[in-house]
Amino acid sequence: MVAPREHAALLEDLDEDLGVAVYRIGHRLSRALRRCGLRCEGVNLFLADGEAASQEIPHVHLHVFPRYAGDSFRIDADWRIRERAELDAAAEQVRNGLADLQGGHRLGDRCP
Repeated sequence: MVAPREHAALLEDLDEDLGVAVYRIGHRLSRALRRCGLRCEGVNLFLADGEAASQEIPHVHLHVFPRYAGDSFRIDADWRIRERAELDAAAEQVRNGLADLQGGHRLGDRCP
C-alpha cells in the first residue's frame, strides 16, 4: 500500500504532483513484485475514491496487489457493453469536467 504522509481524504483533495508521486511509487512496487520471488503473474493497482467506490479509510491510498491465475481477489461490477450514444454522451460530460479544471479550455486545446 502506498499512502502519502500529507492527509487527503479524496483523490480530488490530493495535490496533483503528490498524486503523480503515489503512482510513481506504485509503478516501482509493481516492478519489484515481479522480481522479488513472490508468486506474481500480474499486478493490480487499486485506489478507491469515495464511499461509493468502497473507500473504507478516509485517506487516499493506493493498493498494489500481486496477482496470479486462480487467486481469490475479485472486483464485482457490471461490465455490460454500453450503447455508443451513451458512451459518447458520458465522454462529453467528462470533457466538460476537464474543461472546468482547465479554466474553460478543452484538454489538448493548449497542447501543440
